[in-house]
Amino acid sequence: MDAFDKIIGYEDTKAELRRYCDVLKNPERYAKLGVTMPRGIMLCGEPGIGKTTLAKSFIEECGCKAFLLRKNLPNGDFVKEIRATFDKAKNEQCAIVFLDDMDKFANEDSFHTDAEEYVTVQACIDDCRDLRVFVLATVNNCFNFPQSLMRAGRFDKVIELNMPEGRDAEKIIEYYLKQKQIVGEIEASEIARLLENKSCAEIETVINEAAIYAGYDKREKVGQNDIVRACMRIMFSAPESTEEISEEEIKLLAVHEAGHALIAEVFAPGSVSLVSILGYSGLTKGVTVTHKPKMWGLSLDYVEHSVIRALGGKAATEIVMNQVGMGCGEDIEHAFELVDGMIDGDCVYGFDAYEGERSSEYLRENKDRAVAREITRCYEKAKQIIRDNRGLLDALIEELAEKKTLMHKDIMRIREKTLREAC
Repeated sequence: MDAFDKIIGYEDTKAELRRYCDVLKNPERYAKLGVTMPRGIMLCGEPGIGKTTLAKSFIEECGCKAFLLRKNLPNGDFVKEIRATFDKAKNEQCAIVFLDDMDKFANEDSFHTDAEEYVTVQACIDDCRDLRVFVLATVNNCFNFPQSLMRAGRFDKVIELNMPEGRDAEKIIEYYLKQKQIVGEIEASEIARLLENKSCAEIETVINEAAIYAGYDKREKVGQNDIVRACMRIMFSAPESTEEISEEEIKLLAVHEAGHALIAEVFAPGSVSLVSILGYSGLTKGVTVTHKPKMWGLSLDYVEHSVIRALGGKAATEIVMNQVGMGCGEDIEHAFELVDGMIDGDCVYGFDAYEGERSSEYLRENKDRAVAREITRCYEKAKQIIRDNRGLLDALIEELAEKKTLMHKDIMRIREKTLREAC
């Protein structure tokens, strides 16, 4: 067992870090092979995914003297602190300089990368070239540094970390759940679907918020419903409303959200993680959460399906309730943004509507007409899908109106039952 074993997931990253640790711990073995000591590693990724924890485990596993640098001084004083820290590291037999949140060292952007702080780090790394000083950095954004700092020989390896997903996400959820008193069976796989592409810090916050719900209700243990409520509150900005909701509004919400869910399931069976109409505060009255496949942004089919899904609530309301779907402004805006991107950004339907930076009245009119045509086509497609799958839609509406929240397994059960009855 080593220092990395306490970290859940990131097996590939931990394997790379272990190799570099071994080089620092056993320099003689590698020297015989002609290996020169690597200069540094940069861990890059979104906030809250465990970069600092991985870096600290690396330091612990290496057993070297470590010097921590975080931006905690005014610019001029901090530049002096950078130099002083590297000077201390030079005096050690083997040392690690840990630059935590290095992209916060200077307020630069991708067009202005030569901040004095970064130039100083680069110069200090070069000054340590013949010494056993290793540089370890964590950053949220690696695009705001000078390219000269990022090249091999300064940072030999840049490791990009992604949000936990799949079984890794389940393990992290299970870990935080163990810190609480749990009632019954909480299905980590169901919760993992809701927390897809969320950081470790966000997962921890959700689990803690769930315990607050249980404590406020004077219950001694946390239930799965508490976690769902916490997800809605924190992840989807949809806290529950204390106002009573009429039966008519419940039916309308159920029809609308079932429309979104139905179309998502038709295009990608098993993709819906949750549908809820608990009557949330603010503009969000209902929520439908769907799984996004990897590389989804590069798929024309997925973007087109997303447009049709966004219009599914309005289409279902028109067909089931025989009335114009009101309150669909956010869905419609989202659909228009997606179609606009396909027409003007990607030229999916030809080049005669591409506006780009050469805007003119003629091009704007062409684009507007093309967008309107495509939105209309997608809306008709949404209505056709709903008519063709009316049995599943009605089953979703009925159970959603009764239970208010349906999880992935509920939707799968309803779908399978509807298919059996249709046969």
